[in-house]
Amino acid sequence: MANVVSEGAAISGTRTAPERAEAALETLTTAPDTPDRLRRVLEQALVFAGASFAGVYVPGDDPSELFLAESAGLPRTLYGLRDAYPAAGGTPVAEAHRTGRPRWLGPEQLAGSPEARRTPSPDFSVAALPLGPVGSGCLLVVSEHPGGFGTDDRACLELIARAVAVPVPAASAAPAGELPPDAFSLAVDSGRVEVGDGILRLFGLARDAFDGRVETLLGLTVPEDLPALMSVVEADHMSIGERELEFRILQPSGAPRWLRLRGRLLPAGEGRSARLVGTVADASTLRAGVTDVTRVQRLAAALATAGTVKDVGNAVVAALRGPLRADRIALAELENERLVVTVLDPPEPEAWPEVWRSEWRTEWPEAPVRAMPTLAAALREGRARIWPAGTSLEPALAEVGPGGLAVLPLPAGGRMAGACLIGWDRPHDFGPDERALLTACAGLTGQALLRAHAFDAEHELVGMLQRTLLPRRLPRLPGAVAVARYLPTTAGLEVGGDWYDVIPLADNHVALVIGDVQGHNAGAATLMGQMRTALRAYAAEGHAPDVVVAHANRLLLDMETDLFATCAYVEVDMEEGTAWCVRAGHLHPVLRHPDGTAEVVRAEGGPPLGVLAQAEFPMTPLRLQPGTVIALTTDGLVESPDADIDVGLERLAAELAAGDPAHLGLVADALLAGAHRGDDVALLLMRYDGMAVRPLRESWTVWRVPEAVRHARRFTRRTLRTWGVAQDTMDAALLVVSELVTNALVHTGGQVRLDLTLVNHRLRLAVADSSPRSPVKPASIGWEATGGRGIILVEAVSAAWGTLPLSGGKQVWAELVPDT
Repeated sequence: MANVVSEGAAISGTRTAPERAEAALETLTTAPDTPDRLRRVLEQALVFAGASFAGVYVPGDDPSELFLAESAGLPRTLYGLRDAYPAAGGTPVAEAHRTGRPRWLGPEQLAGSPEARRTPSPDFSVAALPLGPVGSGCLLVVSEHPGGFGTDDRACLELIARAVAVPVPAASAAPAGELPPDAFSLAVDSGRVEVGDGILRLFGLARDAFDGRVETLLGLTVPEDLPALMSVVEADHMSIGERELEFRILQPSGAPRWLRLRGRLLPAGEGRSARLVGTVADASTLRAGVTDVTRVQRLAAALATAGTVKDVGNAVVAALRGPLRADRIALAELENERLVVTVLDPPEPEAWPEVWRSEWRTEWPEAPVRAMPTLAAALREGRARIWPAGTSLEPALAEVGPGGLAVLPLPAGGRMAGACLIGWDRPHDFGPDERALLTACAGLTGQALLRAHAFDAEHELVGMLQRTLLPRRLPRLPGAVAVARYLPTTAGLEVGGDWYDVIPLADNHVALVIGDVQGHNAGAATLMGQMRTALRAYAAEGHAPDVVVAHANRLLLDMETDLFATCAYVEVDMEEGTAWCVRAGHLHPVLRHPDGTAEVVRAEGGPPLGVLAQAEFPMTPLRLQPGTVIALTTDGLVESPDADIDVGLERLAAELAAGDPAHLGLVADALLAGAHRGDDVALLLMRYDGMAVRPLRESWTVWRVPEAVRHARRFTRRTLRTWGVAQDTMDAALLVVSELVTNALVHTGGQVRLDLTLVNHRLRLAVADSSPRSPVKPASIGWEATGGRGIILVEAVSAAWGTLPLSGGKQVWAELVPDT
């Protein structure tokens, strides 16, 4: 805002507000186009019209919806505004877009609107102005002035609406060749990304060498920055709206480069996947200088996550070479009177003394300490040594830093772990603060080198297990939204057994699972993956929640492991808004009700999994109203040294009540912000909204009597007539029911059940029996064959068919699309 106010103030104060606005807008529109031009145009509404919020809504690939493309001012949530509006609706946004006429609404006209009911104070005015021709979108402006929009304010906003360029980032991106150099467009479901040439240059990639995969770009990112970057790239972890963050990418030589990403998630619509669009710019020159204390803190933070010796070296180079303006840095471990070099920056041999290349072995790995007596003496003394320009040293050291040389022995565990050499080509002045900085960094680096040796192949295996065993993204749910977060105790050190899962089940049921395996090692991570897979398999078989958990308990006992696991399993009926909760030694769930209150649900529970063979796992019923949020978490979020778990759960309930359930991702981030990092944290949130269209369902138990098939057909005909299904579809349905029921009666024993479902203009016919064997379509049938044609007929008249496991048996289903 400061730059905008200064632009407005620079214009003569004798002009009217519209004249000043016109002059400012002319400056912006005639200047070279920049990524923030639209935002700066919108900020003129804040300066010259006294607005609190200004945003641009435009149609995307789906013209039936208008998406928020850019905004300025206070958060839109303060006024109950949404990220998208139906173009055919009655909102001011839609009417201005559809009619091409502006709408000026004061507090009286807005008093009964849903937006006003969601705001702390309804005393605000709204202006919606069309952008260009009809159907091009609209400018939406909010003002809290008591008098609303005056004559000058309206004139200014009309000028701003004309200045807004229509081709703002929409849901679909232009081909890569037409993108601005610093722009990108990412399809979050497929990971395909289109980027401008400027971004490719920043990443050091040629256009013809880039495969269009976001993983290729992520592979060039500094590992410590990946979690923050993935929170933007993964749609499940990013709320709709604008996000900005800085991250580092690796360079062929020297310190990593800082980049700044600004992006907006455009939600999915009919026939269109969600896309992340935005810009990436070089932030190296934008980052402010830091104090020596801050450099030490950053180095300590980087070394805390360094898993290997090379990681330690890279962290030291990133923390020291740029800030100290050094020309070269070498880091070497001391092993049996030899220096094993791990990092040379720059890496080219020509940048280092000739004697190094002649004395050291091939491929640069080692050098004898005796080749550099001054360095050997510094290592024996165990303290940092600094030699200014012109100091007489042996060539092996003098040529490293002709303008100044610092040798930092790296103490660790009562011995010298290695040495760090920092050299300057031009004369360098070593001040007292810089000497203290180097000494502090030497101690941190030595300890980090010692810890780095503890990281072996197990840590790489465990890290891979954690990445692959947790869900990559959560599924879309009928009538609900779910988000999840996982926070390790210390990135890169240990991996625990916390896990979560969301399992879609038959008949619009969904299972929410969260658990915690004892321990922080490869065994815990492996067992976590096994338990998650087992629970998913048992749930898919159609068992009741208590049976699913009991089966998982028996499986864990049969593994004969010393580890145990806790688990909370909640199965939700999305049609009825009911749920059953089963706890196996795990924390209670927390519910946030639609009225804003939250409670810890004291659900009955059994022992942890893998403890008792004859354990019982009672089920606790839950009732969910539309708007209810259910929270499942592990003890890392609620347990701390100064408070027990019950206090932590009540605190979680209070924080959940304070959040805005409309933005579930932001709620999850806020809940994790105060987590005590003594343990891993898994968090799973689901907001139950209720299904907009509830399916029609009927069931029939098929008794094994001679007229069984005829009774099933009569039940089907009567039900479909009640539902208003067309005769042609009914005839096909009766044929399918005849074949499926006949197969079940002839080839299986036990009870047979027929289920009919009509939802979204699709008719589902399903027959369940007690045999787990699925029907097989014959490859060929001769004229003399008396059977085998049933499945072929079912396939011929159905839009789709298949089988599902169901509580020890199976369900054979077929779907028909009724005529409309």
